[in-house]
Amino acid sequence: MSMFDWVIPFLVVLSVLVFVHELGHYLVARRCGVRVETFSIGFGREIAGWTDRAGTRWKISLVPLGGYVKMFGEMDFAEADERPNLTEAERSESFHYKSLGKKAAIVAAGPAANFLFALVALLGLFLAVGEPAPLAVVGGVQEESAAAAAGIRPGDRITAIEQQPVEWFEDIRRLVADRPDEALQFEIVRDGSTLMLTATPKRQMTTGSDGQERAIGLVGIRPDLKAVGYRALGPLQAVGAAFDRTLGLTTQILSSLGEIITGSRSASELGGPLRIAQLSGQMAEDGLINLIFSWRRYRSISD
Repeated sequence: MSMFDWVIPFLVVLSVLVFVHELGHYLVARRCGVRVETFSIGFGREIAGWTDRAGTRWKISLVPLGGYVKMFGEMDFAEADERPNLTEAERSESFHYKSLGKKAAIVAAGPAANFLFALVALLGLFLAVGEPAPLAVVGGVQEESAAAAAGIRPGDRITAIEQQPVEWFEDIRRLVADRPDEALQFEIVRDGSTLMLTATPKRQMTTGSDGQERAIGLVGIRPDLKAVGYRALGPLQAVGAAFDRTLGLTTQILSSLGEIITGSRSASELGGPLRIAQLSGQMAEDGLINLIFSWRRYRSISD
């Protein structure tokens, strides 16, 4: 990938995330009666901007690697003591003189805005293009598995099992799990040709959510994570999927951070701006939709 391939997607992703994050700070600050002096996307010298009727300077700055909201009275105690001549009106607009609860709300509004944006963005994408899911394409075959014995190979697309149509990889799990030790006929497309192969899922005992053990069938294949399709969702399904995905990703982020803090996971897995730039470029190569879906991975980088 050339520099142009990853710089532009990175700057777009980062700028959107920063704007949403700082907008959260801005809106709650204004709601709490704090005067906002500057809303900047980027750092350094201003290259474009305007001042609104409330006196806030909205600007785009030269170095597009972050942003900030500058509030009136956002200073430490020492600086506050050096400004004893504030009028009562100025005190009422100062961040410094707001209650602890309002200060906390303003500070927390940035991360909260990013999480809300992730939820809204996912909902919009689920409604517009559907939910991404792996297609029934084989990405890997385990050694000495039922699939290996049957001659199934990576790259094969499974189109039917026992004459039941298969489109998604989860269809394979559903049809195979209930049939351990039963010879099943797989219809497979390989290099444009249709093949019929027979695989006998191996029996494995597992514990269900009810605590009871039961036997399931496994053929020993992994999905091809590059072969992804989009399943159409209704409005209610999209809302549920958006909440579920946001909650799942949030839990995953917090769990991973906890594991890094306790030492059970390597801190080397954390990525800075260069890692974000690399991933943004990779996602952009796969199209705009994949790039937008990838935004949710980076929503916690601001501040």
